[in-house]
Amino acid sequence: MEFNGTDKRYNQYSQHLKNKFGAKVYKITIDAGFSCPNRDGRISTEGCIFCDDGGSFSQAHSNRLSVEEQVKVGAETLAKRFKAQKFMSYFQAFSNTYKPVGELEKIYKASLNHPDIVGISIGTRPDCVDDDKLKLISSFTPDYYTWIEYGLQSVHDKTLKKINRGHDYACFLKMYEKTKDMGINICLHVILNLFETYEEMMQTAKTIAKLEPEGVKIHMLCALEGTKVAKMYENGELSFMSEDEYVSTVCDFLEYLPQNTTIHRLAGNGLRTELVAPRWIGKKLDCLNKIDREFLRRNSWQGCKFEL
Repeated sequence: MEFNGTDKRYNQYSQHLKNKFGAKVYKITIDAGFSCPNRDGRISTEGCIFCDDGGSFSQAHSNRLSVEEQVKVGAETLAKRFKAQKFMSYFQAFSNTYKPVGELEKIYKASLNHPDIVGISIGTRPDCVDDDKLKLISSFTPDYYTWIEYGLQSVHDKTLKKINRGHDYACFLKMYEKTKDMGINICLHVILNLFETYEEMMQTAKTIAKLEPEGVKIHMLCALEGTKVAKMYENGELSFMSEDEYVSTVCDFLEYLPQNTTIHRLAGNGLRTELVAPRWIGKKLDCLNKIDREFLRRNSWQGCKFEL
């Protein structure tokens, strides 16, 4: 089984975009100065136990730049480095719907002014979205490839409570269904190794598979400096998967997902100076190659165990 005319045994998002737009499409990460209700006191001041002060932002650009400037600099940098021709605006840092809808409209539209932008992707939490915000985001769908990325992490409420997520699965599911009804593409973020058994991780896979999301992004729990996870690791309160364990678990996870669900991420994007552990996360290409080899060894593929 192959996907998108490649030898990959999973539905790789980057190749999906290339097939859709006829050129490789790169995300431009944008920090528009958003906060999070799980940090500013509305829900909590502590945040999720894995989130650092950057709010999961790659920090490719400074939020001192305007949104338009970040897009311009990002496009120039990616065009020079990778000969990129088309781009998506990616609002990544913190909760990117956590402002009044009038402000959101100005911010989102500012990111779409560049002539080579073909899409927009907005990372957020389900408790930071409402009907008016969904209506605004859906208004971009006729002209741009439009996504909302929800940080689900797990379908288990006990896990969401342990990681101090600040919402439960029912909250996510309600907003997921509303987002679907508005015709917006959805990418779900999940984190493996969140103090869960193997069976619990596979239950997350089976549960989200039945939702048939357009995209899934899989992360490995890691310790970044300044986070509660880092403190727990240093105190011997948790351990991390080895790379081989992660590779095996990822392949198991993907086998349950629908074949038409695009896979946005499976491995880290390089060693960050804030990374405490596990160190192998910094070797993205090695990890991806091992996932490919594991699928070949099994003679399996994404979706081979999918059941509605």
